Amino acid sequence: MEVKSPPSYLYWLFCQFELITCSYLMEPWEKVLFYSFNLAMLGLLLYTAYICLAFHASSAFQLLCSFLGNPRENALAVVK
Repeated sequence: MEVKSPPSYLYWLFCQFELITCSYLMEPWEKVLFYSFNLAMLGLLLYTAYICLAFHASSAFQLLCSFLGNPRENALAVVK
């Protein structure tokens, strides 16, 4: 396999994306709408994943800390 420079590899990936989505057949104004919609959806997906992962990681950390905490405090909490 031939080693390519990063700009030419990115251009090749972009051409592959255009071939897969058939966006090379679109007019320029359609491409702008199509790409902006796709970028907006990708941004929302990444933002949602970041928020959900942060929430689940913090709750898992709190649960782990409660399991690893002082056993006497945990026993008193159950009695109360």
